[in-house]
Amino acid sequence: MIKVSESAKKKVSALMTEEGYDLAKDYVRVGVKSGGCSGLSYELRFDNQINDTDKVFEDNDVRILVDKKSFLYLVGTVLEYSGGLNGKGFVFNNPNAQRTCGCGESFSL
Repeated sequence: MIKVSESAKKKVSALMTEEGYDLAKDYVRVGVKSGGCSGLSYELRFDNQINDTDKVFEDNDVRILVDKKSFLYLVGTVLEYSGGLNGKGFVFNNPNAQRTCGCGESFSL
């Protein structure tokens, strides 16, 4: 399961509204792809369709889609949002990552 912090929920809600999505019926798609300075990088986007290979979660009123392959890398992750002058935007606190890069957007196991 993937958890969503209150700060991430607020930002997701605002961005979904800006892009024409509805927090109550659409999804945040979270995934992992090859690349980045540590080997794997995170993907985050909005979606309104569920694929056959997706796992569906809901936390803090945010509906989340994760493909089965990415789920293995993301189980237990907390999606957070850090704003302000030194903020990084969305941050993935992934307990499975053994090494992360300085920007926090890629990791390795």
